[in-house]
Amino acid sequence: MGLRARALLLTARAVFEAPALEVAPRLLGALLTHRTADGTVTVRLTEVEAYSGQGEDPGSHAHRGRTPRNAVMFGPAGHLYTYFTYGMHTCANIVCLPEGLAAGILLRGGEVVAGEELAEARRFGAARRDLARGPARLATALGISLADGGADLLDPEGAFSIGLPTAGTGPIGTGPRTGVSGEGGDAERYPWRFFLVGDPTVSPYRQAVPRVRRAPHRR
Repeated sequence: MGLRARALLLTARAVFEAPALEVAPRLLGALLTHRTADGTVTVRLTEVEAYSGQGEDPGSHAHRGRTPRNAVMFGPAGHLYTYFTYGMHTCANIVCLPEGLAAGILLRGGEVVAGEELAEARRFGAARRDLARGPARLATALGISLADGGADLLDPEGAFSIGLPTAGTGPIGTGPRTGVSGEGGDAERYPWRFFLVGDPTVSPYRQAVPRVRRAPHRR
């Protein structure tokens, strides 16, 4: 890599080394591309959620410190952090802050703008609006798996790339994070969901449903 290319890469990395609350709204309108053996899909991001780091955000996977599961969140900014939800769906986040600290932005929704046929095949013919409407759907449409955790979105030779918008994308709305339970779901303290107002690919807000623990069966 030449000196100019290296300098550009460092500049791009610095954008993601800011706090998640600063980076999240900048991602709206960004183009996220994934190139695979099956083809290429690009999604224009329309909805994201910010999650802060250790000891700062009860809704964050990094809140209680570093573990093997969340280690990518403590690594370099601009990488993908993936995790399973409900034991069957992959969700994708972009890591923020300098290495050693942890924050992330959940990619909640977007519009497929390239590779629609492949996205539709992955999503079993879902309506265009719903191809990447919701975090699990977005990951599926892009072909993101749990194994993609740690992928560098800024690696010019990597399978992923991201292009931030250079102009305004329209009005941005904010609200509580979807499906976050406990203190991290407090709408007043954590209105950390960002979305493009009026965009049909933004998913509806759903409040977390408390889990009901069944009493042990007694004979």
